[in-house]
Amino acid sequence: MTALSPKAWVLIGCLAFTAPAFAQDEDIAVVVSEHNNVSALSSAELRKIFRGERRSWAVGLPIKLIVLPVGAPEHTALLKLLGMSEHEYKEYWLSLVFRGEVEAEPTNVPSIGMQLEALSVFPGAITLVKAKDVRPGMKMLKINGYLPGEPGYPIH
Repeated sequence: MTALSPKAWVLIGCLAFTAPAFAQDEDIAVVVSEHNNVSALSSAELRKIFRGERRSWAVGLPIKLIVLPVGAPEHTALLKLLGMSEHEYKEYWLSLVFRGEVEAEPTNVPSIGMQLEALSVFPGAITLVKAKDVRPGMKMLKINGYLPGEPGYPIH
């Protein structure tokens, strides 16, 4: 196939979708359901979301945090984004739950398949995924105006 835009065609099963041609294997994307009307966030907004400080999208849809387990590159990128160690992250969320500020910690799922399923079950879900693993049904968000792989993209 020849490129018609700065995107590359990716085939998954019988479905085709586009992913940024400049994204590298290690680039981490922020994704939501394709039905979510959000298309961009700032780093500050993203931190507030993943710290549980912002709990709903502008349309009132509750935000559901989906995270991969400790050791996954996406989890490491999340900790770096928040400026926390794993211990600090666990303590932070336990204290929010204990004080009744949130009902539960972010939902921990073990795989990309479960991330996709969570995005389809929870319309307000948000998660981090390797850019190369973005699937149909996931919408990649711009962060500070950039997509993964573009200079200035803040998540690594």
